[in-house]
This record gives sequence, C-alpha cells and structure tokens, in this order.
Amino acid sequence: MDSLRPIPSKAHGIGNAAAWILLLCTLGLAQSSTAQSQSPSPGSSPTIRSTTGPVDLVRKAVQNELKANQGEPVHFMFRGTKTVSRGSTTKLYAETKEGSAGLIIAYDGKPLTPDQRQAEQARLERFVHSPEELRKKRTQERDDTERTTRIIRALPDAFLYEYAGQEPGSPAIGRAGDPLVKLAFRPNPSYQPPSRVEEVLTGMQGHILVDAVHYRIASIDGTLFKSVGFGWGILGHLNAGGHFIVHQQDVDNVWEISSMTVNFTGRILLFKGLNIESTEVFSDFKRISNDLTFAQAVELLKKEEAALAEKPSPENLAETENAKRK
Repeated sequence: MDSLRPIPSKAHGIGNAAAWILLLCTLGLAQSSTAQSQSPSPGSSPTIRSTTGPVDLVRKAVQNELKANQGEPVHFMFRGTKTVSRGSTTKLYAETKEGSAGLIIAYDGKPLTPDQRQAEQARLERFVHSPEELRKKRTQERDDTERTTRIIRALPDAFLYEYAGQEPGSPAIGRAGDPLVKLAFRPNPSYQPPSRVEEVLTGMQGHILVDAVHYRIASIDGTLFKSVGFGWGILGHLNAGGHFIVHQQDVDNVWEISSMTVNFTGRILLFKGLNIESTEVFSDFKRISNDLTFAQAVELLKKEEAALAEKPSPENLAETENAKRK
C-alpha cells in the first residue's frame, strides 16, 4: 500500500468521468485549505486596491492556497446536502489520512429506511475490509488533488483581471466582516495551457472574490462564453453557457468549501451526453482527530447518524406544537 502522505481535506469526492470534468470547471475550490489564516502586517490597511494590482492580489491568494495545501491537514466531520432535479441527498463526511469517508443519511430530507441504511453501511464496510479498495479510493483522491492544484496554480496567468468593487465577507463566504475584493476575469490571450487539465480555463470569464485581509479565495463565479474541448475534442467538450459558483468559508481559521452550484452540458468521448446541474451545501463542521483511521471514521459516522436520528426533526416538532395547541 502507498505511503500515507496527507491529502488535503475536501468537501466532496470525485467518482466518475463527468465529475472529473466538473472538478476542472470548479477551479479547484473543492480543495479545502488546511493552514492557519495569515494576517497582514500590523498597521496595514485591509483594503489593498491602492497598493496591490489585481493579478498580484490573485497571485498572493493563490500562493496562500497552495501553501495551505502543503501543510498538515486539519480533519473535519461535516454534513453535505446535494440537490439535483430528482431530489436531494444528505451525507455525513469524516476526513482521515487514509481518505474521506462519506455516509448517506437522508434522501429528500427523509432518513433512510432500514434496508437503505444496511446497504449504505455495507458500502462503507467494503473499504474497511478491503485494503485494495481503500488504496484505489485514496489514489483517486490524490489524483483529484493534483489536478485541482494545477488549476489553482494557473489562475494568475490564465486570466486578465480588473477591479469590480468590494463587499463584506459573510459566515458562508470568506470570513464575516472581512473586506472581499471583487475582480472580474477573462481569458488571457497569451496563456498557453500546458496540459488538458488547464484547457477549460481558456473559455471562462466571471469574477472572483479575494479576502483582502488574509489573502484567500472566498468565491469564484464563472461562465463558459464558448464551447471548450478536452484533448483536442476527442475526449469531449463543454457547451457554451455552462456556469458555476463556488464559495469558501473560514472555519476556525481553516478555509473549507461552503457551497457549490454547477450547471454544465456537453459530451464525453464524443458520444456520451453530459448534463450536470446541482447545488451542494456543506455545514456543521466539527474538528476530529488527525490520527483517525478510515475504519474509526466509519464508526464515528455511524454514531453521529444514530445521535441525529434521536433528535426530533423540524417536521415532528411542528406536529408536536400543533398537537399542544389543540
């Protein structure tokens, strides 16, 4: 089995070719950062427009993102709810040095049936009892990390930036109260993508929010203004009009993804249609031990699910209140 080099935490995993392309489109912000936030030097102004050019601001933020990802990860347990046209799926996640464990706990806000719960726990147990399956999962997560790192590293050179205003951070975007500098971006005509991974950047425009105090990326909102091919069009393409929004938030001085909205269409391998339309929201972050094994994380998720099941749902509380009134 490969050595357990830490993998930066991430709010969700990538499981198939369509999601791999989604990873590229979201510019790597699903890559959660792990180092302590860095404050500016004493006496410096939180508004940096007058002293730092747009591309320099992005470059400094990217440096901090990459630096954070090189540190020792801080592991969290958290909740994620993904909503698509067919409904929603709620998962509990626990991060470990062996990979991220995820346990589905609800569909459309309703707890799993006993049969569904048994099947979901059996799925996780497969990784616990099969070192080979866990190794494959870890390898996939590491590959995703490397691809997103390439995208993050390309941001200062792939786009041209200009100031578009400023707005305050919020609990779900950046750090509440910190000024966020808004920069509009468009492709840099001089940029030559070094590989297929970066090709998607040549057809994107939008805006980015950068925390002007800690120099971190708080949000990216991007749109494909033209169709973009992958691998000279042989592997597939994304249609013009695709759109995404990704937000990051500060959680105890660690930056984690808080939400992601994606809407893309296209084709994979020329024949298979691609239609991605979803919103994911991540919440309830709780620090957990960095020394947890994957098996221990699975048990932790089971206990958390059981504890949540004992709490009355909002619907049940409403019914109880109505009964009291009668």
